[in-house]
Amino acid sequence: MVMKNYPPQFKADAAALYQSRPEATIRQVAADLGSNPETLRNWVRAAGASRPRGRRAEVPTEPPTPLEEENAALRKKVREPEEEREILRKAAKYFAGETRW
Repeated sequence: MVMKNYPPQFKADAAALYQSRPEATIRQVAADLGSNPETLRNWVRAAGASRPRGRRAEVPTEPPTPLEEENAALRKKVREPEEEREILRKAAKYFAGETRW
């Protein structure tokens, strides 16, 4: 295994990138950068960066407006058929592979 040496600026930028993307995991950011997730985790720790855990930290301070509620309901409506279509696509692919004509 070859050890890669990254410049200090790259390490700082990688930790800052992780901090700026609260929805992303360390694994996702490391894959985007082409580095090992544990390496990125060490850089984040060394930078002393911390970020709120989970979605509970992102609770809005004011109630959602009717428009925001409607948008959330519409997104949920769209997500359900997309998930169903994905399941059907996977099932069709599976059964097509099972067929021995």
